[in-house]
Amino acid sequence: MRKPLIIDCHGHYTTAPKALEDWRNRQIANLNTPELGPKVAELDISDDELRESIEANQLRLMKERGSDLTIFSPRASFMAHHIGDFNTSATWAAICNELCARVAQLFPEHFIGAAMLPQSPGADPASCIPELERCVKEYGMVGINLNPDPSGGHWNAPPLSDKSWYPIYEKMVEYGIPAMIHVSTSCNPCFHTTGAHYLNADTTAFMQCLTSDLFKDFPDLKFLIPHGGGAVPYHWGRFRGLAQEMKKPLLSEHLLNNIFFDTCVYHQPGIDLLTKVMPVKNVLFASEMIGAVRGIDPETGNYYDDTKRYIEAAAISDADRRAIFEDNARHVFPRLDAALKEQGL
Repeated sequence: MRKPLIIDCHGHYTTAPKALEDWRNRQIANLNTPELGPKVAELDISDDELRESIEANQLRLMKERGSDLTIFSPRASFMAHHIGDFNTSATWAAICNELCARVAQLFPEHFIGAAMLPQSPGADPASCIPELERCVKEYGMVGINLNPDPSGGHWNAPPLSDKSWYPIYEKMVEYGIPAMIHVSTSCNPCFHTTGAHYLNADTTAFMQCLTSDLFKDFPDLKFLIPHGGGAVPYHWGRFRGLAQEMKKPLLSEHLLNNIFFDTCVYHQPGIDLLTKVMPVKNVLFASEMIGAVRGIDPETGNYYDDTKRYIEAAAISDADRRAIFEDNARHVFPRLDAALKEQGL
């Protein structure tokens, strides 16, 4: 049997050429006068610039750390759905998705795309469907990032169980794509973006699903909750107890056929807890490399986001390691599985 592929299910284009950020700043500066803002055609980033931004950063670290393939989406904190209106987000999402698609075309053995949606506070989620369809049909993307709080930390959107989200879920099921539940920048000073808002959202999304019967309506819908699931594994007894009081089925039946967690936890005890509490089938390898936590852990001498080390050191079987590194990603992302099979993998 061949060695497992090391599939990182959580990568963002955090090292895009500076021209992208400059274009975005001009767009934001002209929110009230969009006719004076930058045109899409004014953003000129060459393939050589994309190669340089990837080879010196994500790809270099992937090779050093031993991962093979990254599911690659636009930078999460840059999505900033709370800025401007739907047209603002639609233009920005299209630009960012195209760049990720170009990276996947330039490095097909190492990257495959996942899409940002053009969400906007108060906008009908169904308005995102054209971009979703374009990214799947034209770019071959295998998943989406879904922001449960487009307001940027004020939480004025309906919960994920609300039927306003159903048109997106219908398309997800139709195309066989999962959603990573991922918020963006917090504009609420109460919530630090990566240290609070992200983890709050992970936990909140799980609880929204627990209190609903969403997966009765969509038994094939799949959500990937990142950052190890926020507080979920650590408070698993609380969630089981709450579900019991609400007369919900056992969580293994109620949620764990549809909800999965990644390994962006960044220390060994966290991974040990995750793999002990959660069924191995629900855990996918991920690093969110060159993301929120980029430094070296003085206790280990290794980078916090070198998460492959934690899986290798976990007290699990080789079969479980293989599931976390490869098999589970192929199950949750069936379009990824099909793409790999086309490559003979």
